[in-house]
Amino acid sequence: MNTLIFNNPLAAPHLFQNPHLNPIHTDSLQPPTMSSSSASRKRKASEDPDHEPDRMSLSPSSSPSAPHHRPLPTASHRSLKKTRTHFSSGRPLPLPRLLQTLSADELRTLLQNVCDSRPDIRNEIVTRAPRPSVESTLAVLQKYETAFRDAFPLGNRPTSDYSYNRVRQHLSSLLEALRDFTPYYLPPQETSTRLSLTYLDAVTDMVHRLPDWDTLQHQRHKHDAYDEIGKAWALVIREAGKTAGGFRLAFGGWDAKLAEHGERSAGRMEEALQALREAVGFSPLAPGVSAERAAVRQSLFSGGYGQGLGVGHAQF
Repeated sequence: MNTLIFNNPLAAPHLFQNPHLNPIHTDSLQPPTMSSSSASRKRKASEDPDHEPDRMSLSPSSSPSAPHHRPLPTASHRSLKKTRTHFSSGRPLPLPRLLQTLSADELRTLLQNVCDSRPDIRNEIVTRAPRPSVESTLAVLQKYETAFRDAFPLGNRPTSDYSYNRVRQHLSSLLEALRDFTPYYLPPQETSTRLSLTYLDAVTDMVHRLPDWDTLQHQRHKHDAYDEIGKAWALVIREAGKTAGGFRLAFGGWDAKLAEHGERSAGRMEEALQALREAVGFSPLAPGVSAERAAVRQSLFSGGYGQGLGVGHAQF
């Protein structure tokens, strides 16, 4: 019996030999399947009303699913916020800032003006101010002396009347400063004999350096300064003699220094020399004292030291 074979003219017989290309292969007719978990995630994402396709392109740090950690504010940040100032209007400087902008001269002028108008503040400042040292005081006086010497005109004799008129104001300022500072280093204000004599020794040298003016009338400034300094020496020496200070005067070499000052002053410090003779007159000579110093002391005791010597004939 002959078997009838159905021939499809549109079918390609050679294609049916490969089962993967067979159009009637059962596997090729089934749609691709996905796992239940993938479908669940896709369904949840599609059902989310806030889901946006663009979010998938964001970085993980900015993704809404990734937690965003902000640094906690530190104490310094909080303090900066608290001290932030709004400059809504101008205002005067605080007193500490204002004082920082003033120079030393401006501060002294301001303080002097306040003290002149308020006597109670003046007393408070005098009480609370640090005690000036001998070195700081001499530094101030040296500034006055330097200003005095710098004021001399060039090309003129420094002892002439013209030179005197040019420097008279600076000379007065120097001598006035000496009169103001000297009482501060005298007893009972100053209880240290050594500090008193150290100051007097230095300022006496300043008086020695003053010019000997051609006109005798102009010499009165220097003569008056010698008289005042001599009285100051006498006061310190007498107070030192009351507390066995005569030994300190003799052994400290102050007797020789005062004798030299007396000679350079042409006898205008006689009151100081007399006080020295009274203070050390009964003190024995120290061991090792030179013959020259012993002769000077003997001349002081007898009152004949410096006699017959004029200005410029010093023995030292």
